[in-house]
Amino acid sequence: MRTTTVTADGDQIRWVELPGQEPSRVYIHGLGATSPAYFAEVAVHPLLASHRSLLIDLLGHGISDRPSSFDYTLESHADALAAALNSAGVTGAELIAHSMGGSVAIVLAARHPHLVSRLVLVDANLDPIPRAPGSSGSSGIAAYSEQEFLAGGWEEVRDRVGPHWWSTMRLAGREALHRSATYLIRGTVPTMRELLVDLKIPRAYLLPEADGPLPGTDALTQAGVSVVPIPDCGHNIMLDNPQAFVRATAAALADHAQP
Repeated sequence: MRTTTVTADGDQIRWVELPGQEPSRVYIHGLGATSPAYFAEVAVHPLLASHRSLLIDLLGHGISDRPSSFDYTLESHADALAAALNSAGVTGAELIAHSMGGSVAIVLAARHPHLVSRLVLVDANLDPIPRAPGSSGSSGIAAYSEQEFLAGGWEEVRDRVGPHWWSTMRLAGREALHRSATYLIRGTVPTMRELLVDLKIPRAYLLPEADGPLPGTDALTQAGVSVVPIPDCGHNIMLDNPQAFVRATAAALADHAQP
């Protein structure tokens, strides 16, 4: 495990690092998750294991610190992650990023372009979404006020998400979980989708085939984003169908064509 300080208050981001060649590959988890748990199996697969790999936990999640004073906007997540990567001597990294982590990765690439050479987004959030009371994802968490969530709403979320997601969600700070969800559904200005379209690096977007076509696929494709449906999986593609995930990710990282 590696660690570095990323805020003026001394808060630390931690990650599991696997040795290998450059450029580094950085794996970024989603809301209420942790990168070692979600990416360890695929990161050590022979098709992906040759590169230095950082399975990194965002502030508020997993093995990283959970400061209650941090605001947990997508921009702040991206800047804290940038500080960690700079400390680790990472430049021009290949980012493999799931769900909310994909949103953070897009913002990171836009704000700190020297750190990112290509993106593989895994069913990432690209657009603002409405609050949805009673749902188990970010829109359900953000439907509570922070006070309501801390006072007991988190227990309702725990019961809705089930033991698998809760096994990592319980590691997240409660303020971190609520604020991350709130800013995720709010999105960025310009939106994450607009930022993604404007990036000038190779980009791929993996999504579950069963979800049907990704909204706005034509515009993404025209902008050079490779949109790749993955069979036999849900939102957690790397866990549900790791072999297909590895093949698609390795192909995206091996494709040196520029958009």
